[in-house]
Amino acid sequence: MTTVVDAKLLEILACPCPAHAPLTPGTPEDPRADFLTCTACGRSFPVREGIPVLLLDEAVPPTAG
Repeated sequence: MTTVVDAKLLEILACPCPAHAPLTPGTPEDPRADFLTCTACGRSFPVREGIPVLLLDEAVPPTAG
């Protein structure tokens, strides 16, 4: 499934980590995944039923590469 988040909403959303960096749709491994990924810390946040879950406890840590 593809993450669908309104473009205007995506402009104002930010990662809840101290960096408060912008988020991008998908994950580095799968740009179509139902996640938003932080451009600074690399955490991926799930999008459930079109709603971003921006809780650090729900985030998937970046994969070591």
